[in-house]
Amino acid sequence: MSQHRHPGAPDRPGAVPALPDLPEATVARLPEYLRALHNLAETGHETVSSEGLASAAGVNSAKLRKDLSHLGSYGTRGVGYDVALLIDQIEYVLGLTHRRSVALVGVGNLGHALAGYDGFATRGFRIAALFDADPSRVGEEINGLVVRHVDELPGVAAEESIAIGVIATPAAAAQRVADQLVAAGVTSILNFAPCVLSVPDGVDVRKVDLAIELQILSFHEHRKASLTALPATGGSTLTALPGGLAVTDPQEAIGT
Repeated sequence: MSQHRHPGAPDRPGAVPALPDLPEATVARLPEYLRALHNLAETGHETVSSEGLASAAGVNSAKLRKDLSHLGSYGTRGVGYDVALLIDQIEYVLGLTHRRSVALVGVGNLGHALAGYDGFATRGFRIAALFDADPSRVGEEINGLVVRHVDELPGVAAEESIAIGVIATPAAAAQRVADQLVAAGVTSILNFAPCVLSVPDGVDVRKVDLAIELQILSFHEHRKASLTALPATGGSTLTALPGGLAVTDPQEAIGT
């Protein structure tokens, strides 16, 4: 987390006076901009052009400028963006001006790895409590924290002011854990279980499914292989699809 002053401080040029209502796509890109800006700051850069920041974040510069305009940040012609100020603005909008306490439920292989990840602390998050329902896991110490039984969640959530819950359980247990988190007052959940959670209005859920990401990459591999196999003559060929369907254009067969 940055040590810069709060961007809403009086008389601070470019301060964000109120939390803007941002498009979801913009919110999803702000952490990428923030990571790039931290890297720039750590290497001694005080300013950065929109093209330079867009390249570092992996987006096009027009999209970046539009995203940052929502924050009231337009940069200076011929100079670019003030790196420290932009870090302030984005951290404020993302609510990273103070550390948020996180509860992790499920300390199997994935949960164990998440519990030991040091990167959360450097970006404003503190893993405050670990939980599991397996008695053989309860009492285990991971990265300085003792695993508690999930039944202790309500009391610990109140004591530690838990803001975010992370679910790293098998799919069959995830909904029950989500219900327990919501009952304990947690209103933001990061779900690593391969399932869709049902939560009340006012509870935000982000899903991370590594298998789905691999399947998407598999589609792109399939597409590239199919395009490479196109006949050089330019003649049309029939491509069979499951279910007995056929298309003339191989690109159509793979969804392009």
